[in-house]
Amino acid sequence: MTTELDGTAIHGTAEPGFEEVAEAFADAFAGRPTMGAGLAVRVDGRPVVRLWGGLKDERDGQPWTEDTASVVFSCTKGVMSVLVARLVQDGLLDYDAPVARYWPEFAAAGKEDVTVAQLVSHRAGLSALRRRLTLDEALDWSVVTAELAAQEPLWEPGTGYAYHALTHGWLTGELVRRATGLMPGEYLAQLAAPWSDSLWVGLPADREQRVAHLQASESQLEAGRDLERAESPWTALAMTLGGAFPPHLVTPDGGFNDPRVHAAQIPGAGGIATADALAALWSSTVAETDGVRLLDDAVLDRALVPESGGEPVFPTPGPWPRWGRGFQLDSEARRYLGEHSLGHDGAGGQVAFADRAARLGFAFVTNWMEAGADDRATRIVDAVRRATS
Repeated sequence: MTTELDGTAIHGTAEPGFEEVAEAFADAFAGRPTMGAGLAVRVDGRPVVRLWGGLKDERDGQPWTEDTASVVFSCTKGVMSVLVARLVQDGLLDYDAPVARYWPEFAAAGKEDVTVAQLVSHRAGLSALRRRLTLDEALDWSVVTAELAAQEPLWEPGTGYAYHALTHGWLTGELVRRATGLMPGEYLAQLAAPWSDSLWVGLPADREQRVAHLQASESQLEAGRDLERAESPWTALAMTLGGAFPPHLVTPDGGFNDPRVHAAQIPGAGGIATADALAALWSSTVAETDGVRLLDDAVLDRALVPESGGEPVFPTPGPWPRWGRGFQLDSEARRYLGEHSLGHDGAGGQVAFADRAARLGFAFVTNWMEAGADDRATRIVDAVRRATS
């Protein structure tokens, strides 16, 4: 199909029964003339929706194509949670074990009893670093993981949670590295081989031309200003690490538009993917997809035990998300299909998840970043719920 909305061409396919999903995707472009986006939905591993449209790069008018990839921000945490769950499934990690069993240096400064479950569910007390980092330091894996291992927690681990906006990726990533001997991007490529040329943590230099240019809307810029005015300084430091990243995450050539950031392994926010590859990964957690079934039902039962929700340690306005063991669960803050869903959203409007009951994988990715009352993905998910109920 090819349709046009206010001059924006929408391409791709949607099977019968998913027409409303396609309409919701097209509607997301209304009033956003430089936006680009991709949407993919799989059911029982089979593609039922593949749509894309708009601009990959508003600076030169390059169109978004089926192969366009974009930074998916905290959707990367969901990907990392899949990797951790697979290692639990394979007996290489245990949610109930202390992190220090796998990462001995982590036992410093009173963290010897922090469990893997607490670490992946934002309860380790390490939502920000006490020392402010430069970008060069943030791009150095060994620098960040050493800081986290040595740091005294910001609160008593296990007694509450605060969103580990960036540090979550290095914490889970170092667990992956210690358990497998591989950097997380390498382990991801090994597990997700059918999609490894469209799903990365650490982008190969020769794939940079496939990445969409990110644009910060006024609401995204205002969210950055609000972050700087937050009641607790730790809230802003969780997003910026001090001087490493801008509070609104992107500038025209910096932040998560910087090719150096794309190339680095920043598994809390730096994953890059096409919509179809990300949807396929999530599909493979609940159904065989392209010959791959990543997680079995037994590990999903363990991974989806609710761990964090409600008001966090550092005050932030509600509604608040809920997490299992790294996986974001359905909540007022992020509606999925319902109680059988697991996934993670990301800054600027990205959403990716699976649903066990519907045997479905979903991904919406966009380079037009909004905050606050952004309902683009929510309306698409609502349409998917009606199409599959």
